[in-house]
Amino acid sequence: MDQTTRASVEGLRPTLRQRHVRMIALGGIIGASLFIGSGAVIHTVGPAAVLSYALGGLLVVLVMRMLGELAVASPSLGSFMEYAREALGGWAGFTIGWLYWYFWVGVIAFEAVAGAEILVRWIPVVPQWVFSLGLMLLLTLTNLVSARSFGETEFWLASIKVATIVIFLAVGVLFVLGLWPGASFSAGNLGRDGFFANGGFSVIHGVVIVIFSYFGTEIVTIAAAESSEPEKAVAKATATTVWRVIVFYVGSVALLVMITPWRDVPTETSPFAAAFGKFGIPAAETIVSAVVLTAALSVLNSGLYTASRMLFALRRHGWAPRWVAHTSRRGVPWQAILLSTVVGYVAVVMSYVSPDTIFYFIINSAGAVALFVYAIIAGSQLRMRGRLEREAPERLKLRMWGYPWLSWLTLIATLVVVVSMAFVAEARSQLLLSVLSLVVFLGIYLVLRAKRARA
Repeated sequence: MDQTTRASVEGLRPTLRQRHVRMIALGGIIGASLFIGSGAVIHTVGPAAVLSYALGGLLVVLVMRMLGELAVASPSLGSFMEYAREALGGWAGFTIGWLYWYFWVGVIAFEAVAGAEILVRWIPVVPQWVFSLGLMLLLTLTNLVSARSFGETEFWLASIKVATIVIFLAVGVLFVLGLWPGASFSAGNLGRDGFFANGGFSVIHGVVIVIFSYFGTEIVTIAAAESSEPEKAVAKATATTVWRVIVFYVGSVALLVMITPWRDVPTETSPFAAAFGKFGIPAAETIVSAVVLTAALSVLNSGLYTASRMLFALRRHGWAPRWVAHTSRRGVPWQAILLSTVVGYVAVVMSYVSPDTIFYFIINSAGAVALFVYAIIAGSQLRMRGRLEREAPERLKLRMWGYPWLSWLTLIATLVVVVSMAFVAEARSQLLLSVLSLVVFLGIYLVLRAKRARA
């Protein structure tokens, strides 16, 4: 059964077009953390932050290649959750599926709050919580209309992010080379105070911080299941991950350090706004704030879509309430969307009622999920690749490079980053709370399995 038929049987409709999937792949890797958080990373690492982004990006490229191999060989509505279940067992599928849903529910709330913080600066007479709930309501309605409505919204939101980065790269190169009006050659800023100004270990510290900026690239393998040509969409998206990482992240951060001496890169405001200000672009701060708002809305939109589809896929194995399988006439799992939204609303309320306890726990207890997902993808690919070569080699249209050695290296590198979080003060609480979440979901699975066995 091809994927189009399979999606229809599941109740969903493959209404996403190729341009939607392409822009989801392009925009999925650009979050608000690049526009805002890159300044803090540069101050932590120094000019070698470029290397931190490159190493973190390399890990993501390898993981996406492994996931692409599996997704092209066996397109699935549950993506890596299904591969984990098939390759490693029910415990892996259940645990990583629910952790992934939990992660995106927290992100939905976080991005709604971040977007509201920008809007309240423009319209201070409106309470911030009203903006937060309003943004969530708006994008909930967008997701409820149809998958194509989600795709169209994401297409235009992601287009703004991509266009901003492309303009920054083009003007930034001219500025650094001294070819922009009023600029002088400034590429030497990259080596100011020495490339490893804060020491070699700071590069690993930086990788621990930036690795989460890349999370979201895997969304394309979930969205592709609702497109007319999932195998083609996934193959193209994973094949272009390399240049997207190099150009969008490594290229942008390298230019930021060359445009402004690294000690002068702002941390509280967007370093991109400071750079655009140096270019002589009027109202640079306002323009970048608008772009950051679209980035937050894009992540919120994608997060709601992704959380609902993962919940929809979990119910197939009896791991979620049966009623989340209900779809509308347009093939939208509306109850899965509403359940994900309700939890998001609760988290938004907690961000104002109890920001330092409950909201802090919700956000940080899923902080290391990205690395858990990467490790599971690597383990699943190592297990399934041999099986595919024996049983259906013709399905291996996209292959992982250097298998099995590079696959093992990717898994080991992921585990090293996980362990490194314990030695980074700002990441330690995320690791501990995320491990707690992992243990809780694994415990729930064991209880459910025991009940089924007795039944």
